[in-house]
Amino acid sequence: MNEPHIVSGFDRDLEAVQALIVKMGGLVEQAIVDAAKSLENRDEELAETVRDNDKRIDALEEQVNEEASRVIALRAPMGQDLRIVLSVMKISANLERIGDYAKNMAKRTGILVQMQQIDGTSVALRRMAKEVESMLKDALDAYIQRDPELAQDVRMRDHDVDQMYNALFREFLTFMMEDPRNITACMHLHFIAKNIERMGDHVTSICEQVIYYVTGEMPDESRPKGDRTSYDMTGV
Repeated sequence: MNEPHIVSGFDRDLEAVQALIVKMGGLVEQAIVDAAKSLENRDEELAETVRDNDKRIDALEEQVNEEASRVIALRAPMGQDLRIVLSVMKISANLERIGDYAKNMAKRTGILVQMQQIDGTSVALRRMAKEVESMLKDALDAYIQRDPELAQDVRMRDHDVDQMYNALFREFLTFMMEDPRNITACMHLHFIAKNIERMGDHVTSICEQVIYYVTGEMPDESRPKGDRTSYDMTGV
């Protein structure tokens, strides 16, 4: 039997890349929390911090891609080793996109503080963001522990995020119909809710990459998708 490369050059390189993923994941988790908190507290300074920190997330993604490409070029990994390296690159891309959505949330905080607050919506958005942040934490744990069962569990939890989004979407429509003065604020809040919903989708993509690199197969069953707003509005 082949001994696992515990002290091989490949393992050392892989550990270095995985350390970057963990660092990147921590920054993204904090970005989600801070973006939602800045909205709830109407804290423009914290929102600015989220926007500034996104540059660190982008730089880490670039570093992951460079290191992963170097590993492929120098070590020529095959089989599971190659799957791990390719999955790392895809996971970093998903983390970068989640960071972008957090930055977009923070950008709208500066606009919304100039408008009348819509009762209860920022708390609901923070609750939704907290669920996504919890999913991301567990997805990263699944990655570190190579635990496809945990990854699959997180993947299924995205349905709850979709349901939260649908409820908020209907709530925003109600506010807009009750008072046309709410339309602009509710449109911005809807975009924020959609950003959080898309974060959940990227977390599920991370989980699918974890399942793939551990088992060699992508998940077979379709993930239940709870976001029906596009269908309801377009019929497709």
